[in-house]
Formats: sequence, structure tokens, C-alpha cells
Amino acid sequence: MIDIQNVSKRYGDSVVVDGVTLALPAGGVTAIIGPNGAGKSTLLSMISRLLPLSEGRVLVEGLDVARADSRELARRQAILRQDNHLPLRLTVRDLVAFGRYPHSGGRLTLQDKEHVDRAIDYLELEPLADRYLDEMSGGQRQRAFVAMVLCQDTRYVLLDEPLNSLDMKHAVAMMGTLRRAADELGKTVVLVLHDINFASCYADRIVALKQGRVACQGAPAELVRAEVLSALYALPIAVHEIDGRRICVYYR
Repeated sequence: MIDIQNVSKRYGDSVVVDGVTLALPAGGVTAIIGPNGAGKSTLLSMISRLLPLSEGRVLVEGLDVARADSRELARRQAILRQDNHLPLRLTVRDLVAFGRYPHSGGRLTLQDKEHVDRAIDYLELEPLADRYLDEMSGGQRQRAFVAMVLCQDTRYVLLDEPLNSLDMKHAVAMMGTLRRAADELGKTVVLVLHDINFASCYADRIVALKQGRVACQGAPAELVRAEVLSALYALPIAVHEIDGRRICVYYR
């Protein structure tokens, strides 16, 4: 479980995350949604220790994120940020191998190489494994970064807008992969999404933030309702049920 206790983030007089308390259970997929400026990415960055907390505490299976040994924390949770730009010229295989650093310290063992191969296979990147990242599309690079995160082999996987640069076909494939990672590999997937319909169709639970606070949380059936989402986004939103799934339509 990820236990978030009264967490805040301030920049001077500006409060970005304001006293958030959440218990994210182990297993399944949790989607964090909300309008721009709601504090979604900032909260995820504090959970992963990419940003220091102004107040509060985050525990991952009892491990205090702020005080934990970096290597121990990296064996428990992996993070994919929005901006993934590397100054080095790397192949897909080189990049994915970085996910093994917390385990091998940069000296890959046979077991590490097996993890790399499995992650590449899981993201269907075999034909691109030896291609350089700067020779690939943005969507292909994004899949390579997700493979690196899965190769880290942590129970908790945090992803900040993992659908960036993906077209509809590959976005659906990515969400299917993350859903399978939760169901088949026992991962706890926590991801920031802007597309409510992906959250509705693939997540087990949704956390909605607004102005740095938790506006509501629960199962998709509880949150994906016209009155809830219209208030959250200050926009008229209709919800229709199609093949048992709640689908949102936005209009003015």
C-alpha cells in the first residue's frame, strides 16, 4: 500500500498540493485525474521522491520515501516522468537495461539480461530493440521508456501521462499492457491520465484532484457520472454506457 499522509507542496506562497491524504491499495490500476493545475504530476513526483515534500509523509509498504535508501526505494517503485529526454545516444535495449541499475549497479548479469528481453517482448519492441531512440517516433520511444520501467521489476509502477505521443491505436495498446501488468505480473500501477475514458475503461479506482486537493475518489462506476465530472472540470460532460463501460462526451 502507498500511504499518503497530509502531503503538501508549496512554492513560496503558491500551494500546489494541499494536505492530501490517500491510501492507495496494493494491486490493480489507480488513475489520477483532474483539470490542469490540480497537482496530479506534483503528487506523483512526491510519491516517487522526485520532489521533496513541504509537509506530510509518504510510506510505500511502510518505507518512508523521504528517508529511504535510494537503492532500496528503487527496488520497490519505479517512476516514468512526463519529460523523458536523454542526452545520450542509446538503443532501445540500452535504455531498457537502465531499469536493472538498482539491482545490478550497471553490471548486467544473465538474469538482468533476461529481464531486459522480457520487458522488450512485453512492449512488443523486438523489431526495434537495436534501433537508436533518436531514429524512432515519439510513440515508439514512449513504449521503450515504459519497458525500462517494467524492467526495473518493482511492485509499484508510477507513470505520469504514459499516453503522451501515442495515437489512438497505440494508446489503447499501452493501456492494455498496463492492465495486463497489474493482472498478470501483480504490479500496482498508479498513473496520471487526462483522458477520462481510459480511466473509466481500464482503472480499478480513480482519484480526482482539484486545486491541489482530493475532490473525490472511488471506483469508475462511482466517479464517472455526469454531475461529478461536470463539477470537477467545470464543463458540461455527458456520460453514456456502451457495452457496459461508462464513456464521457464533452461539449460546450
